[in-house]
Amino acid sequence: MRRIFVVGKKRALLRTIIDGHPHLATIVQAIHDAGGRALLVGGAVRDLYLGRAFKDLDIEVYGLSLSALEKVLKRFGPVSQVGKSFGVLRLHTLDIDWALPRRDSRGRKPAVKIDPNMPYKDAFARRDLTINAMGLDLVTYELIDPFNGLRDLKEKKLRTPDSNRFIEDPLRFYRVVQCVGRFEMKPDRVLEQLCKTMSLRGVSRERVEMEYAKLLLQSARPSLGIEWLRRIGRLEELLPELAALRHVAQDSIWHPEGDAYIHTLQVLDAAAGMHYHSSKEKLIAMWTALGHDLGKATCSQKKPDGRISAHGHEMASVPLVKKLLKRITRDRELLLGVCTIVRYHMCPGQFIAHKAKPAAYKRLAAKLAAPVTLELLGTFACADKRGRNPKGSAPLARGAAMERAFLRKAKELNVLRSVEKPILLGRDLLDVMPPGPEMGRVLKKAYALQLERGITDKNTLKQMVLKKL
Repeated sequence: MRRIFVVGKKRALLRTIIDGHPHLATIVQAIHDAGGRALLVGGAVRDLYLGRAFKDLDIEVYGLSLSALEKVLKRFGPVSQVGKSFGVLRLHTLDIDWALPRRDSRGRKPAVKIDPNMPYKDAFARRDLTINAMGLDLVTYELIDPFNGLRDLKEKKLRTPDSNRFIEDPLRFYRVVQCVGRFEMKPDRVLEQLCKTMSLRGVSRERVEMEYAKLLLQSARPSLGIEWLRRIGRLEELLPELAALRHVAQDSIWHPEGDAYIHTLQVLDAAAGMHYHSSKEKLIAMWTALGHDLGKATCSQKKPDGRISAHGHEMASVPLVKKLLKRITRDRELLLGVCTIVRYHMCPGQFIAHKAKPAAYKRLAAKLAAPVTLELLGTFACADKRGRNPKGSAPLARGAAMERAFLRKAKELNVLRSVEKPILLGRDLLDVMPPGPEMGRVLKKAYALQLERGITDKNTLKQMVLKKL
């Protein structure tokens, strides 16, 4: 087999990443000098060849016993045995796992045997996909690729090195889902058949959530992963609320793209390309994209004139998206954020259409639950409007003029990313009433007056609210 070495820009990039970790180059050279071989393995090798940025490094060391490897690493600082039975060491000064190749027995609780001299093909057969079953010698820059993972990367094909091992770990199914979306690759016939029929029991909610997050946060076209689930017949099993949108007709005037499911996938891809201030904001928007129209499955009605109405679908979608998310996450902030945007996702367009007054913007900003802001709400509304392309599966590149106008107005009113703070506080009322429920009611009325009438003077507001008592 022809030997392959990393050269050119990829080699320079890898060298830069190695140099960004203190003493890493020196450590791998010391391992080499001791008779071992340090291979960069897993997703970092894949991402290097895909030209994607990566930070996490996993290194597998061949040719040295655990004690010999520990002896080398201790020359560079304190060492911990992260998993002695699994042959994993951690040097305190580096956020890197140093693992030895191992053999696992079959079954739910496999017996583990460390084998520093294991053939690369046997060691890499434990990996989920061939694109993750490559290693890169950090001294010579030689690629170790026993399952032709590099060829599969170029051909955009997903294969597994070992079908029997693949089905033993149902988490690998979810990795395929996110790889379909992230890398826009297609499973081969063997892998697809495995995924159609394999059991998905036994995966923790947290691990499933992580794989969905990779799909939603790291894909330019996350719809590919969702649509693949539908194509292999598992969408209804995993996301039944979303599957229920298939063939739910929409009014062609407002939605020329097709049914509610097609619209949802376009919105999902549109949302993936929007700007966010954090990964948390993006994740909220992405789950909102999947769940914002779930209520159309029950609310859509055909009128006598042939038009289709989905009046009230935003409120009907809230319990459905909550039900869906509770199977996947325990993150209350995420759940609250998604439900909030789903509930109010029609407001940006409605505000502009009905020429809403400044007070309406301020009231809405105050209603939203953190971390949702008018900016995040308006950003999602832009994605929602772009998910209406009748000429293909990709969302519209332009559009959402009304939603962008909503964002400009919110910025003009200084409530784009914050709420207007109340100018009348409890301490300002102590001269007329003691703290308690009555004061709370007065302050609530005062804040409503402040927003409604645009009052900026504290004394004026105090006099007004006291007159109304």
